Amino acid sequence: MIMTNKKWAVKRITVNLATQEAEKLEKYCQETGRPATDVIRELIRSLPVSDDSKDVNK
Repeated sequence: MIMTNKKWAVKRITVNLATQEAEKLEKYCQETGRPATDVIRELIRSLPVSDDSKDVNK
C-alpha cells in the first residue's frame, strides 16, 4: 500500500502503556529506524473491521 503525501485529518490520542509494552515499542522502533507513530498507524490499519452493512440482514 502506497500512501500519497497529503494533509492528515488529525485526531490526537493518548495511549497508556505498561513499561514492558513501551520498551518493546521503543526497541522495535530503534531496530527498524521507524517512528512510533508510523508503527502504531500501521498496526491500526491492519486491524480487522467487520462490514456493518453485512450484519443488517442477519
